[in-house]
Formats: sequence, structure tokens, C-alpha cells
Amino acid sequence: MEALMESWWWAWVILPFLIFFSRILDQSIGTLRVIFVSKGMKNIAPFFGFFEVIIWLLAVAQVMKHLGNPMSYIAYGAGFAMGNYIGILIEERLSLGTVLIRIVPKKDTTALIVHLKDQGFGVTQIDALGAMGTQVKILFTIIKRKNMQKVISAINQYNPHAFYTIEEVKTVKEGYFGIPIQPKGIGIRERIFKRK
Repeated sequence: MEALMESWWWAWVILPFLIFFSRILDQSIGTLRVIFVSKGMKNIAPFFGFFEVIIWLLAVAQVMKHLGNPMSYIAYGAGFAMGNYIGILIEERLSLGTVLIRIVPKKDTTALIVHLKDQGFGVTQIDALGAMGTQVKILFTIIKRKNMQKVISAINQYNPHAFYTIEEVKTVKEGYFGIPIQPKGIGIRERIFKRK
């Protein structure tokens, strides 16, 4: 083992890879921790923070032991960058939280509103004055982030040139924000064992 740790392979390949991999781990965890904090998930964030710091300390210790090895610095920086990217990808896959979608349609909104309500999403509509002084409608819907693509697809289908914005919502209390409607006539057993 000592011979391996003193070899060229250890210094220039194995050690940089371990530093790179550990930085991916700790930075991915750190990115998720920051996202969880921003969403108000205060119970899970400290748990992630503990592992993030332990892994980071192990990586930094190896870099400090091998200050004369430039591959350690490159691996450290590359792992940091890749960890950020992977952390964001993981968070997108998890689709955590709630979002507010604000829609300013270019044409009649009746079909879009009916479709969204049929899909189980709550929609609020208000009259407003546009930038050119014209009367416009603004639609608001607050939904689970995992359902965001369904709403965007509906906007593109029923009002393809509509202007819309999407904002993260930190806290939601009461209200109706997109609970999918179960088809009538389906019992509890069918809901549990229903194929996806």
C-alpha cells in the first residue's frame, strides 16, 4: 500500500480522482442543502450540512498534504464545478416545492382556464391594463413544481404566444394549488394499484 501511495499513479491519477469525486459529492450535497434552506425545509438542511462538511474536510486535507501537485488543484476546482451542476440536476429531478405561474394571454383565455380546471388546477383571473393601454387578463395558478410542465404545455397549446412568468413560492398556507382530480367511479383499491 505504501508503494502505491508513493507511486506516480497515486499522485497524478488516483489522488486527483478521489479529490474530484469527493468534491462532486460534497458540492452536490451543498447545492441541495442551499435549495432546501431556500424552500424553508429546515429539518433536512442540517442533516445534509453535516455530511457536506465532513466530505469537504477530507478533500481539503488531501489538497493541503499535496500542495506541490497541480493536479490536486485542478481536480478540486473541477469537482466543485461538476458538483454544482449535478446538485442542480438532482434538485430538478426531485421537483420539490411550489411555484406561482403568472400568465398574460394574447387571446381569449376561456379554453385555457377550462383545461387547467379540468386538470385539477386552481386558476385566479383578474382584469388589468397592459403596457399599450389595452385591457388584458392575468391568470394566476399556484401548483406543485412537479406539475409545472403540464401547465406550460397547456399554455403552449391553448395560448401559444402568451407571456408567462414562473416564481418559486417559499410558503403556502391553505388555498388550492393543483391537486389532481381523480376520475369518478375509481375506488381506493384501484387508486393504490393503478398502473402509471
